Amino acid sequence: MAQNSFDIVSQIELPEVKNAVVQANKDVTTRYDLKPTNSEIELDEATPKIVLRSQDEYTVKQVYEVLQEKLVRRKVPIKSLTPGKIQPAAGGRVVQEVSLQQGIPVEKAREIVKHIKDLKLKKVQPSIQGDQVRVTGPDRDDLQQVMASLRAADFDIDMQFTNYR
Repeated sequence: MAQNSFDIVSQIELPEVKNAVVQANKDVTTRYDLKPTNSEIELDEATPKIVLRSQDEYTVKQVYEVLQEKLVRRKVPIKSLTPGKIQPAAGGRVVQEVSLQQGIPVEKAREIVKHIKDLKLKKVQPSIQGDQVRVTGPDRDDLQQVMASLRAADFDIDMQFTNYR
């Protein structure tokens, strides 16, 4: 009997994030209330994180809102952003780092596995594989029931279902 499976992943498309950052930078430099603040948004693709710089805490929050708006327009999930604390920087400015989540953290993966096991579906097996969770089972209907249940539950992360076969 063939086993069916799918993977639960949490990934964001960095090219879309890059485009959103470029658009947000244009917006920030042309908006009349943000123009004199000399604010900027920078994407660090290596770690993936976004760095916001501005003159004070209030304007950093405004710049973050502009960034969120651009990300939503490009269909990048806001749940995948983790804003850090606003910290003072050189020259009387402030900096905020926003981490981009790639992959499912181990704690969240354990929560997802526990949720799937609590459904008590026979022969459905979840397993953690690195930064993703694979769910296998002989019946496609059971797998679709797991997907529906996971969509309804809130794990505070953005989840996609891939490799459904």
